[in-house]
Amino acid sequence: QVQLVESGGDLVQPGGSLRLFCAASGIIFSINTMGWYRQAPGKQRELVAVVTSGGPPNYVDSVNGRFTISRDNAKNTVHLQMNSLRTEDTAVYYCTADVKLRPGTTPVRYWGQGTPVTVSS
Repeated sequence: QVQLVESGGDLVQPGGSLRLFCAASGIIFSINTMGWYRQAPGKQRELVAVVTSGGPPNYVDSVNGRFTISRDNAKNTVHLQMNSLRTEDTAVYYCTADVKLRPGTTPVRYWGQGTPVTVSS
């Protein structure tokens, strides 16, 4: 069984910073894509940032220049550094990993439990 463990969510003032962490564990052959989604109350879930094992990261326009996603392929971890936070960044943030359980198979999407981020004065 694959598990995603998240941490780093907190209450922070506007303009502040947070660093989210996620680690995938279990019997894993490989992980294709890792990323972060977020969902604000009453809103649809939104892709925030994503990165493949060997490619450049991609960001939603609203966080471009403020957020940075980074990945350690050897450790199966991913971080999201969030700077210059705004009130509209308030949401539950979810880590994702597209995991191949064995060679030649279609990746399976796994989700973390979510870590809440609240930006408020």
